[in-house]
Amino acid sequence: MASDLTAANPRPNFIRTIIDENLAAGKHHTIATRFPPEPNGYLHLGHAKSICLNFGLAADYRGTCNLRFDDTNPEKESAEYEHTIAEDVRWLGYSWEDRYYHASDYFEQLYGFAVQLIKNDCAYVDSLSANDIRAFRGSLTEPGRDSPYRSRTVAANLELFERMRAGEFADGAHVLRAKIDMGAGNVNMRDPTLYRIRHAVHHRTGSTWHIYPMYDYTHCISDALEGITHSLCTLEFEDHRPLYDWVLDKLQLPCHPQQIEFARLEVNYTITSKRKLHALVTEGLVESWDDPRLPTLKGLRRRGYTPTAIREFCERVGLTKKQTVIDMTALETCVRDDLDVSAPRAMSVLDPLKVVIEDYPDDTIEMLDAANHPKEQAFGVRQIPFARELFIERDDFMEDPPKKFHRLAPGKEVRLRYGYLITCREVLKDSAGRIVELRCTHDPASRGGHAPDGRQVKGTIHWVAAPTAIATEFRLYDRLFTIPDPGARDDFREYLNPDSKIVACGFVEPSLASLPLDKPVQFERLGYFCVDPDSRPGKPVFNRTVTLRDTWAKVQSSKE
Repeated sequence: MASDLTAANPRPNFIRTIIDENLAAGKHHTIATRFPPEPNGYLHLGHAKSICLNFGLAADYRGTCNLRFDDTNPEKESAEYEHTIAEDVRWLGYSWEDRYYHASDYFEQLYGFAVQLIKNDCAYVDSLSANDIRAFRGSLTEPGRDSPYRSRTVAANLELFERMRAGEFADGAHVLRAKIDMGAGNVNMRDPTLYRIRHAVHHRTGSTWHIYPMYDYTHCISDALEGITHSLCTLEFEDHRPLYDWVLDKLQLPCHPQQIEFARLEVNYTITSKRKLHALVTEGLVESWDDPRLPTLKGLRRRGYTPTAIREFCERVGLTKKQTVIDMTALETCVRDDLDVSAPRAMSVLDPLKVVIEDYPDDTIEMLDAANHPKEQAFGVRQIPFARELFIERDDFMEDPPKKFHRLAPGKEVRLRYGYLITCREVLKDSAGRIVELRCTHDPASRGGHAPDGRQVKGTIHWVAAPTAIATEFRLYDRLFTIPDPGARDDFREYLNPDSKIVACGFVEPSLASLPLDKPVQFERLGYFCVDPDSRPGKPVFNRTVTLRDTWAKVQSSKE
């Protein structure tokens, strides 16, 4: 089995319809899919859709899904990328079991099939330069022209191709091209390149090979050799499907997979272009490939997004043939839905304002009961310390509040979450007029936040006891770009959001002193957070995964 993540009620889509029809007609008894990434970068949300689709379909239909690396471009690929890709697939919850393959596993067979095409006069060695090949190919409105080397004899082509493999020629001296039709309306069928010379060290095969196969040639044969039934790819490969079928038809392999295209996943306010993501990292515009602002799976994981949320997002987005852009809020909704159920609650203060309860004993630390989850009793109860000196959020106090302000103000009473009712009696300021401390009193009979006489107190605020508070760095992340479509602009760098990362220094309650990585928590009234790997003993760092509700649209409208 490809995975145990079988969907209980999978959404119908056109690919499932095709599979159902194939199975009903007896074309297949089961299905076999594959996820075929190039090990030349880090996976992102777009890849997540393909992972969930291929592994998910295999699980739902009790079939198999292979993990196969398309490692045919040694100059851009590495074992590091391969390792991180496999780790990401596993993190999403999927297993390829023992079906872990590489295109390089088939290099010898691919070479043999190319020789077969030459012998059948279906391929030839072309000695035109790369620029001349482009010029001879024509355009969308004009047909191409035959290369002067297209008429080489089979014997001459075989000799040259063998010498190419032996490394006798420099890069670009020759290529092997399919002999199809230079007048074809589909430019992909105008004698496409099958092999090119590359004197580069491959991370798996070393210097064994001096020629490397092209993706379009490699992919279809790899699918056939692995017995793939449905080769699922994104829409940009739709015009390549005739070449996929041509190669397999000419080679007459026993398995001929069906290529099916679907719309790729595009999300607004971000980019998924490998080239542009690479620029962001190498130019220092973000910190690393796992920067929580990036749509890479490593970045999303570090930010606190869960595999469950990403899988649900991909399921909700669905499959179509029409390319659309998904709103970022859809992804944020999925992670909120998941974390609302799975994240325990705790209290923190991001912008602390000191509160002194003057009528509370100076030498007392009282332990109060606090529910770890308001709906799930299984999460249990923790104890939080309460003391004379506290920290509250600075914006939970206003010296001259509007009428509907239900938090702390001079002479006003509020409820401290799980604690007491307090009333502000005095405001202390520094020489610059900035508020630095509030002097308050409390109602000793209101322990737990309940007024003994039944009086109504509308405001409830969170807090952290100062003597036991743990100093914490909070990294507040938001959209990386200020416009929905940065990838469509001439220079996406001009639209980077300067507020995509804000660092705040505050405090958390002591129960969070040793929260493990990947463990989510909801800071009450502030949002969902997770521990960042930069944390050190006694110096935690928390990343904000997402706010409790969508605030982006409100903030953006206020700027207009």
